[in-house]
Amino acid sequence: MVKSTAAAVYSSSFQAMISAILLLFFSWLLLLAEGGGNAGDPTRGFVALPLTASHMKVQWPYDLQKGERYSFENGVHTLKVYSNDKPHSKESHTRPRTEVRIAGYDYSSGVWQFEGQGFVPGGTSGVCIMQVFGASGHATTLMLRVYGDNLAVYRSKILPNIHNKWFRLNVIHNVDAGKVMVYIDRSLVYKGPDHGGKSHYFKFGVYAQDDDSHLMESRWKGIKIFKKK
Repeated sequence: MVKSTAAAVYSSSFQAMISAILLLFFSWLLLLAEGGGNAGDPTRGFVALPLTASHMKVQWPYDLQKGERYSFENGVHTLKVYSNDKPHSKESHTRPRTEVRIAGYDYSSGVWQFEGQGFVPGGTSGVCIMQVFGASGHATTLMLRVYGDNLAVYRSKILPNIHNKWFRLNVIHNVDAGKVMVYIDRSLVYKGPDHGGKSHYFKFGVYAQDDDSHLMESRWKGIKIFKKK
């Protein structure tokens, strides 16, 4: 009788353990299906798309020469703007910017990803350094900004100590699921809903926001665009 009871308890515990393991396994698979986890490469399961200079459309203050605010040397994009600069066109009423717009890969469905290595010099603040453009009722699905020495999604801080070091940025936009994920150096630092919209594209550089510093600068290299298989 005692042996029978012990066997029953052991069997029940074993089944509970197996169920817990299976739950963790399927949760992990679900996280991978959504675009990755904290471990490994967030580009796993994605296909890199061809990206050339023709895909890089630079925007800069309309009254200046491009070379006064943008350069591309030794594989590094350097983008600068001042708080008193003009917009990128005479017709625009937006804040000053020097940005690269990824052209040729506008999308409205599927799972897309931006990758780049970024660098923000100390002193740069109140600026958007990367955005996913296009939304419903908003201009953007995502804005990554720098305030002080912090990286933020819009105004919500997600990572400290962003100045004066190279970091790897991966942004995944799952249009069908309505989700956006941000990875810094392969670690998930933000996951949230998108803002809808019918068409999207990626941008990087410097776009003045509230409480902006006089000089804003970011540097980028290794830009890649991916699409989920």
